[in-house]
Amino acid sequence: MSHAQVFQLFRSCAASMSSRPSMNVLHRQSRRAMAMRIRYYSDVKSGNEDKEGEVEEENKSSEGSSSTPAENEWETKLKAKEDEVTDMKSRLQYLQADFLNLQRNAAREKEQQKDFAISRFASDLLETVDVLALAIKSVPQSALQSSLSSENGPSEVSLSSTTTESSGPPASQKSAQDYLVELHRGVEMTHRLLLSTLFKYHVKPFDPIGDVFDPNKMEALYQAPIPDKEPGTVIDCQKTGYMLKDRVLRAAQVGVAQEVKS
Repeated sequence: MSHAQVFQLFRSCAASMSSRPSMNVLHRQSRRAMAMRIRYYSDVKSGNEDKEGEVEEENKSSEGSSSTPAENEWETKLKAKEDEVTDMKSRLQYLQADFLNLQRNAAREKEQQKDFAISRFASDLLETVDVLALAIKSVPQSALQSSLSSENGPSEVSLSSTTTESSGPPASQKSAQDYLVELHRGVEMTHRLLLSTLFKYHVKPFDPIGDVFDPNKMEALYQAPIPDKEPGTVIDCQKTGYMLKDRVLRAAQVGVAQEVKS
């Protein structure tokens, strides 16, 4: 090969080498491209994340807005049920209290019926007691004393005895006065026996003479001005009062002292 050919070949190689970029240039270009790709990828990723966050917030807001009416409805129903339970509880407590009061009242009424069952019967017997008391008072004590003195002091008849025998003279020798005394004693015994029977059933008489007038236990028949008595004091008892335990079976009929006018 001649020198001209070698020189021509060298020039063509040099031209081709100069037309290609150097390795440093290629390396810098490749690094620049990689950096651009990385930045592009990171920008795209951050934008996607922002979009996803906005979408999630929108979803949450939409879910919250859609669930709020349902929650309000359930809260309203729950509050209504709680109010209903409170009302039913208060009603139950009132019913329980009423039932307990009913039981107490029934027990008290039963006890009162047991205690005061004889009140009507006892009230009817009081008329008989009054008649016997009037019969006893109809015979003055002076007549009885004169009869006893004429018989030389006969022994008294026992109150617990049920016989009508007398320790005085025989029946053929008895006078009307003797019969009167024996009748008086028999009536007095009957009166006392009837009062003792009523006393067994808690029926007790009371005589309010000298006491202050009580309208709950007494019935005023008249008023009279009495100088020695305070106004409102009971001065006379026309009919004896009776009590059945702590209840007034019959009010006493009395006379009351009136204020004396000067």
